[in-house]
Amino acid sequence: MPDFLARADGALGDRWLKTAIDRTTGTARTKRAAIVGQWPDFAVARERGKAIKDHVVQNLGHYLAEFERNARASGAVIHYAETSDKACRIVVDICRKAGAKSVTRSKSMLGEEIGLPHALEEAGIERVETDLAEHIVQLAGERPSHIIWPAMHKTREQISELFRAAHADPHREETAEAMAASARRHLRQRFLDADIGISGANFLIADTGSVCTVTNEGNAEMTTTPPRIHIATAGIEKLVPSAAHAAMMLRLLVRSATGAALTQYTTFHTGPKRAGDLDGPEEFHIVLVDNGRTRMLAGEEMRAMLRCIRCGACMNHCPVFNQIGGHAYGGTYPGPMGAVLTPIFDGLTHKTRDLAHACTLNGRCREVCPVDIPLPTLLKGWRTASWREGLEPRTMRAGLGLWRWLATHPRLYRPATSLAARALHLMGGARGRIASLPLVGGAWTRHRDMPVPPAGPTFLQAEAARQKAAQR
Repeated sequence: MPDFLARADGALGDRWLKTAIDRTTGTARTKRAAIVGQWPDFAVARERGKAIKDHVVQNLGHYLAEFERNARASGAVIHYAETSDKACRIVVDICRKAGAKSVTRSKSMLGEEIGLPHALEEAGIERVETDLAEHIVQLAGERPSHIIWPAMHKTREQISELFRAAHADPHREETAEAMAASARRHLRQRFLDADIGISGANFLIADTGSVCTVTNEGNAEMTTTPPRIHIATAGIEKLVPSAAHAAMMLRLLVRSATGAALTQYTTFHTGPKRAGDLDGPEEFHIVLVDNGRTRMLAGEEMRAMLRCIRCGACMNHCPVFNQIGGHAYGGTYPGPMGAVLTPIFDGLTHKTRDLAHACTLNGRCREVCPVDIPLPTLLKGWRTASWREGLEPRTMRAGLGLWRWLATHPRLYRPATSLAARALHLMGGARGRIASLPLVGGAWTRHRDMPVPPAGPTFLQAEAARQKAAQR
């Protein structure tokens, strides 16, 4: 697989990708701003959400035991998986024991994180993705590019081509409604034929042992109700103490994720079908996955990331994500939260160190985070760790060393920056923008122009003049 810089370079050269990203994230930002503006107590709710998650993380053992006890009492079977491989083996073993040939899945980033789609395919079990966007991604043979809108990198025209090639009774008009109806016709019988339904979990309710799922299409309910067996996979950080706490978190999640007050479907799954129930699974398995989460809990640096409720607001407001999309990040989770999580899951290496360096540290991700995760601080932590472990290229170390030497010699630094500003002005000419820079500056101008500095004195010269005037 190409490294991050190569993937980002390819994304910046894709003229369709920017159009697709702008359509989705622009709408998401506008809708979120409107709905948050209608909630005067949003800031208070944000603090409460942060406090709920911090409390659960600090008492994770207690709430895990409570959830397990209540889920078992409702008839569910609890499994623990320390690693992604173990989690996949548990799911595949349940499928094989049941003789399952086909499974339906509702959207779950935890499933992507542990590699479940690949594990099912290796086991020879047909996998049917039922979320509309995940269905598109599966037909295209790609990975999700956003945790809320997995197919946001696709245009309507590209989706139309996929559906016409794959659906037995495809749409005739190229409208969103007609294409959604085409997918509905294609998936309906697959819902009814599936041997097992696999879902994720938005929240785990400790005092009832319930699993809460949130969708806008109803596919989670169609995935978990008709099949004989329901398997839910969930990270252990998804716990909340009670349904009341879940309701509080749902208000933050939905507003931050889609800019709506409510989702169309919010379901609490509590145990398998009981005597007298008309429908529901006969078996209900819950796979609780660690996969590095207790390691995050043990180290103070990354513990705040366990608050994340997977809303995607940070990536919708990230100027880097909005230029390169999700696939360039390479991991399961893209954007700012992905740049923090990927080195945790995959290790800090030469392949993952670039993610933290891609951040501009503008702080918008933290401003919109519904649980106030200090993402810029966490990313700076990865930069520090990368430097400490010697992962930075020699050219970067040499360049920073030269800059540090120059910056600590003001008599040289001031004329050097003044000279550089004049040179940039000459290069920009009357247009005021530089289309091509030489040497390492070429990376800046490969896909964009560089604006020239403002005319007049440099910042240091202006500040010196201001201080001199103040002393008079």
